[in-house]
Amino acid sequence: MKSKIITIALLLSLSLASCSAVDDLLSFSISNETSIKIKSTSPINLPSEIITPDVTTNSSSQFENNKTKASLVKDVKLRSLKLSITDPSDKTFTFLKSVHLYISTTDSDEIELAYQDNVNATTNMIDLICTDKKLDQYIKADKYKIRTKVTLKETLTKDVTLKAEIKFRVTADPF
Repeated sequence: MKSKIITIALLLSLSLASCSAVDDLLSFSISNETSIKIKSTSPINLPSEIITPDVTTNSSSQFENNKTKASLVKDVKLRSLKLSITDPSDKTFTFLKSVHLYISTTDSDEIELAYQDNVNATTNMIDLICTDKKLDQYIKADKYKIRTKVTLKETLTKDVTLKAEIKFRVTADPF
């Protein structure tokens, strides 16, 4: 009796591990970038919104390069979102109190993508906290919009340009 329980437990753990291994084999990354400009006229301690130009996904070619297609994609999650200051080059994130990024398409509602509250960075790059939202419909689209909400803790004397590096983890069915 004891050996049957051990055998069943072993088989269950192997099947769970193999599902994870199969998902890893069927997963790949898609990266996109966009630029965000924070105006020097942005108010302090009040949220201000920034709309970026549409981000082209190139998802069809990305899917093809990874030997899949949009209809086989079953799960897309945000893996990482990094912000770095590109202009002025000597600026750090000490001016920023909080930042929230949202994603939308013409056919999909807007959802929060990533955020960072109480920013306390003295560097020119920060990693945002990723939400665990399912992003399939956004990545399958030809393009999406990123809306950024920032709250400043210092007055900016010059516009600040940020680069957002967005990495998605895509898992697809084999057929």
